[in-house]
Amino acid sequence: MFVSEALTDFLEHLEIEGGRSQNTIRNYSLYLERFIEFAGDIEVVKITSEMIRRYRLWLNRYKNDNDGKELSILTQSYHLIALRGFLTYLSRRDIPSLSADKIILPKTVRKQVTFLQYDEVVNLIDNIPLDSEQGLRDRAIIELLFSSGLRVSELVNLNRDHINLKRREFMVRGKGQKDRPVFVSQHAAEHVENYLQARQDSLPALFLSYSRRSTKPTMSGDYRRLSARSIQRMISHYARLAGITKHVSPHTMRHSFATDLLMNGADLRSVQSLLGHSSISTTQVYTHVTDQHLKDIHERFHSDTSQ
Repeated sequence: MFVSEALTDFLEHLEIEGGRSQNTIRNYSLYLERFIEFAGDIEVVKITSEMIRRYRLWLNRYKNDNDGKELSILTQSYHLIALRGFLTYLSRRDIPSLSADKIILPKTVRKQVTFLQYDEVVNLIDNIPLDSEQGLRDRAIIELLFSSGLRVSELVNLNRDHINLKRREFMVRGKGQKDRPVFVSQHAAEHVENYLQARQDSLPALFLSYSRRSTKPTMSGDYRRLSARSIQRMISHYARLAGITKHVSPHTMRHSFATDLLMNGADLRSVQSLLGHSSISTTQVYTHVTDQHLKDIHERFHSDTSQ
């Protein structure tokens, strides 16, 4: 069996049996097509450890056609994770090839988490004018992101009937097609309600785009749904108005949500569930908060020899 043939089967497996999102499948396809670009469409039985060694060197020297930039260590790891998953799939189907455990991932250093302090969030929100439907929308979006910890991809896919503003909770399908409960504060629910009451349309999307480019109808009826990129630009705009110099993105609001919970006494396991992380190791990126708690405990309860 050749790599291209097995790749098609693998991607179908990810979609049907693995329940992976279309975005994940596209990424895996890109990463594995890069392997074909390097090795050629060879038979999978001819994949060897030496070939993987040369592939890693090739990835390390690879430059994107668009901007000429090299791949980061993290992006190189994603390529190898995809290849390892592909080899695991072959093994489960009893198709002879290299063992997946022969691929050792490079050590990566996680980027430091960027988050906003509570007063920075308040300052950000205070710079949103509420004298227009768009302003009401922007306030509702930022309130909802900080209140719920939603990923921006989850937020843009919400419809009006997905969210229960009276109960202030609803289910969302996140990464890996996993459902989790999402809870909304009374304050955030009120701002979402204010925005919906101001709207004069019957479109299903919870948040609409007011760009002129989004006013042309399509067969899907979803032509005015706000995009993740638009939310990114909107949040960056208000952050600049608030005088916040750090880079602020929708994911910054998610980090701020988690940080605020931990600073107010929530345990890491609960935060893991609220964020929808499949592994506690992902949630442990918030050590900047847990480490501070440990320091406070040390200062409160550890005896000082000078006393």
